[in-house]
This record gives sequence, structure tokens and C-alpha cells, in this order.
Amino acid sequence: MRRGRGCGEPDNAQGGQGLLAQLRNPPGGRNARTMLLALALDRTGSGLWAASSVLYLTFVTGLSAQQIGVLLGVAGVAGIAGSPLAGRLAGRFPVRPLLIGCHLLRLVTLVLVLVCGSFEALLPVVAVTYLADRAAKMLEMLFATRTAGERRAAYQALSRSASNAGYGLGAGIAAIGLAVGTTDAYRALILGNALSFVVAAALVRRTDEPRERTVEVTGAPAGAAPVGEQPPARRANPWRDRGYLTFVLLDIPMNLDDSILGVGLPLWLVNRTSAPHALVPAFLVINTVMVVVLQISVSKRAEGPRRATRAVLLYGAMMFVCCAFLAVATRGGTWVATAVLLAAALVVTLAELMRSVSSWELAVLLAPEDARAAYLGVAGMSQSIQKSAGPPLLTGVVMAAGPAGWLVLGTLVAGASAVQRRACVRRLRTLSPPAVERIAVERAAVEGATPGPASEGLSFGSRRADPNERP
Repeated sequence: MRRGRGCGEPDNAQGGQGLLAQLRNPPGGRNARTMLLALALDRTGSGLWAASSVLYLTFVTGLSAQQIGVLLGVAGVAGIAGSPLAGRLAGRFPVRPLLIGCHLLRLVTLVLVLVCGSFEALLPVVAVTYLADRAAKMLEMLFATRTAGERRAAYQALSRSASNAGYGLGAGIAAIGLAVGTTDAYRALILGNALSFVVAAALVRRTDEPRERTVEVTGAPAGAAPVGEQPPARRANPWRDRGYLTFVLLDIPMNLDDSILGVGLPLWLVNRTSAPHALVPAFLVINTVMVVVLQISVSKRAEGPRRATRAVLLYGAMMFVCCAFLAVATRGGTWVATAVLLAAALVVTLAELMRSVSSWELAVLLAPEDARAAYLGVAGMSQSIQKSAGPPLLTGVVMAAGPAGWLVLGTLVAGASAVQRRACVRRLRTLSPPAVERIAVERAAVEGATPGPASEGLSFGSRRADPNERP
């Protein structure tokens, strides 16, 4: 039986519980349970916004398609700054009030959306909304990292399941409002999203401020500073850390699954294959169901340094397979195209399941503890940059090149995954001895075991593996 991670319970005991049981007793206890509920309600509101925003801006505000494109594009660029800004603030101020502030800021801007009737007025309002949205997501993950400790991957899996369930619920509610189609119905959906921010902020207020977990080591040599009380030193700067910036840069193509699912698959189906257009909603259904059902089990393949780096390679391989499916979807009839595109949706969702946990796990493991908030804020930029650059890359370059474009993209992503995996392994091997020793001592203290050599827990090439990993 493998030992548990950071909670004293065996992993198989936790893994044997159903999704609802794990949501009732998540890593981090009451704080985590309250935050998961807040997150689910927040994403329910996001589902309302995603399904209704474009139609609201078109039929109620009266913006043209070009204006909406510019509006959302600028908002996406503004969102890129949200993650590092939140990380910098979280290094100086408590996370809980910052997250509450993000929810309330989005509440204010969304109410302003309802009263702004021109493109010029909406541009800064929507930009601030997206900036606060990305900042809130980063703060939620930092909260999870501090609350769940070494079981952050399990918490991340639960948060993904709760988020997708909420998002799907919101989209379903929005479908009712869109079927009514009146101005009041559109405004009611926007107000529903605003209400979700109020409830989420109230729930976050009920939590306790999460703190980094440190372990005081007894029996240390005379004169040695205990763990967590090392002499103050100048904090590392993620913007000057070339190794970490390399990881963030390589992580941008590791998020392309999002654009492929939301943009590439539907447009490729409509423009280049004979598959029925009614198949497009099935892609979202497949994605939502698989994330809710499989995220927890898949996340176990990305816990810890060895599994997280191995998951990077698996992501690259699955992305190549997905792109190959898209390339061959044009070479068959309706039934062949339908089957191949459904297979592509399945594979890209599996890639997303793996990436969603491994990317954050590595972002945490590669960051120095004393500046983790700032580092994670920079790491969060990769997803925001992809959301802005991914769609034009697919539509303007990949799809314009035809099937060959997909094969080239799949090859490049697979190659980037191999480079990122190698870079991560190299950085983990060069962790300073005190940092490695602290990881080993903390893990042993929580698990009730005797810590081994300092380098044991982060060895990749030697015969001695992480004691929590399967041989």
C-alpha cells in the first residue's frame, strides 16, 4: 500500500471514495469545502456569461461583430496582466481579502455592463472584468496550494470537476433565457452572473486565511535555525529567473488544447469536413462529462515531480494524436469524419485532463517557497497568453495550411513537451540542498516516516525513486 500525501491517509482510500464523498471531505477540510462551493457557484455564473454575452452585446447593446471581436480581444489581453498582478499582491497581502475584492470588482463591472450602451464605454469595463477574472482564478489556485499542501493535485482535480459541473449548469440555465430571447431575459442572465459573485464573496469570507505549511524540526544541531525560521534573505524575482521563465514560455503551447476544443474543432468541422454541424455541441458535452467524471483519477498520474514531468510527455503525445485525427478527418465521408472528429474531441480532453494538473503541479514545484505567490502569478500568464494568441494562430496559420498545418502543429507541441520535460527535470535536480531537505522533512513529518537522504525525494535518474511513487 502506498503512503498518503500530506494527510496521513492512504491514497487508495481517498481514491476509493466517490466524487461526492471527496467533495464533502476534500484535502484542506472545511476551508477547501467552502472554497469548492464558492468556485462552483462562480463558474455557474461564468456559464451564464459565456453563453449569453455575445448575444447580449449584439441584440441589446447593438455592437457589430467587428466591435465585439475587438472588445473581447482587448479584454483577453488585459486578462494576461491579472495573474502576475494577483501573484505580486498575494506576496504582500492575505489571499482571502484579495479574492473577495476580485469578486466584488467583477460585480461592479458587470453591473456597469448593463448600463453602458456604447463601445467606448464598454471597452474599459469589460477589460477590467477579464483582468479581475484571471486574478481571481490565480488566487483560487494559490489558496488551494496553501490549504491542501502536498495534496494540491487532488484538490485541483476536485476543483476542475466542480468548476465544469457549475459551468455546465450555468450554460443550461442560459439556454432557457436564450430561448425566451427578450431583452429582459438577456439582462436577467447577466444579473445572474453578478449574483454568483456576491455569493462567492460571502462564502470566501467564511474561510480562514490559508498559510504556507512549515514544519519545525526538533533535535536540530545546536545553533541551527529551525525549518521555517531561516535568516531573512532577498526574495527571488520570477522576472529575472530565466529557468522559470523558460518553463512559463514552454507552457504556452501546453495550453493549446483549450483553443483546439473551442475554436479548431468546430471551425474545421464546418469548413473542411462533411460531418454534420449538429455535432459541434457534442464536443462540449464530451469535454464536460469527461472532466467531471475522470479528472480525479487522471490527476493521480500527475502528482509529485516524477509523475508531473512524465505527464508533460503524455500531453505532447496526445496532442499529436489529436492533430493527426484532425488532419485525416477531411479524407473520408460523413461517417468517417464524424467518428474521427469525435475521437479527436476525446483525445484532446484527455490531454486537457493531464495538463490541468501537471502544469500547476510543476509551477509550484519549480518555484522557491519564499516567493511562491509571485512565481505562480507569472506562471498563470501562460494560459492567458494562449487564450489571446491561440485562436488567431489556429485560424490564420494552422487551418489556412490545411491538413499539413495540423500535423506540423502536433509535431511542434510534442517537441515542446519533450523540451519542457527535460528543462523541468534539470531544474528539479538543481534545487538547493536546504530546499530539498525541507521537502523531505516536511513529507516525513506529515507521514510519520523517517526522512531519507536530502536528494532522495527528487531523484529522476538514480535507482532510488520517490518513496511515494510506484516502482
